[in-house]
Formats: sequence, C-alpha cells, structure tokens
Amino acid sequence: MKTAFVTVGTTSFDELVAAVTAPGALQVLQDLGYSRVVLQIGRGTVAPDLVSTPAFTQEVYRYKNSLVKDIQEADLVISHAGAGSCLEVLEAGKPLLVVVNDKLMNNHQLELARQLHRDGHLFYCTCRTLIQTLQSVDLSTLKPFPPGQPEKFAAFLDKVAGI
Repeated sequence: MKTAFVTVGTTSFDELVAAVTAPGALQVLQDLGYSRVVLQIGRGTVAPDLVSTPAFTQEVYRYKNSLVKDIQEADLVISHAGAGSCLEVLEAGKPLLVVVNDKLMNNHQLELARQLHRDGHLFYCTCRTLIQTLQSVDLSTLKPFPPGQPEKFAAFLDKVAGI
C-alpha cells in the first residue's frame, strides 16, 4: 500500500490541506498508485473527513508527539517548507515535495526550498501548482541528503536567512 504523508507542522496551512484533499489532487495521487493519504493538519480550520474504502484510505489528525512513524511509513512526504520538517524528512531518506506558502512575508521558506531543489534533494511547488507538480516529477531523480551534519544544515539556513 503506497502512502503519501502530508504535514503542516505545528502551524496551520489550510490552503495546503485543501489543495491535497481536492478531488483532482486525490485522483492524481491514486493514479500514481497511492492508496493511503495521512494528513497532519496542525491547528488549521480545514479538517477533511476520514475516508476508508477498499481502494483508498484518508487519515487525518492534528498533532502527535512524533511524526517519525508516519515519515518512515511514507512513500512520499508532502510538507510545508519549515526547516525542521524538511530536515526530518530528508534525513529519513524519504522523497519530499515541499509546498511553499506564498502568502508569507519575507519568505525564507521559498529560498530554502529553492536551494534544496537546486541541490537535488527535493521538489517544490505552491498550492496552485501541486497537481501539475505531482504529475510531472520523477521522485527517483532525487539525491540523498547527507546524513548527520546538522551543523552544515544550520550554516545553510543562516546563509539563506542572511544571518
């Protein structure tokens, strides 16, 4: 059973939750072979229904103490562009599609996503381009993120943030 895990972290990103659970996006995920979608929706107001059919399951929750199990079970992680979430998924060696919240001011998330994409570690999009991106990316082309170097990641974040 192929699983897509969607996370918004500790914040709310209703636009992402709505985009992923829109009928068109769910159909694309199913066309790509995903039969299970797990959504971590944080403190958002968009709370999709649970779905359980023989062919497809959609699970929804707000928070857990740890996302490690959900990340490990995922064949694809669709995440907001928070640095902590990106690092956790990349270190787990999972394919990552980052959805940038283009409504944020001083959007360091976009800079982070762009650089990690340039380095070949993830793909990124916005909510508006999610379906097109899911249809067009080749997850097998992603490069593994170098493990166990948090100081390099911190230095990278400082550079992106202009610190």
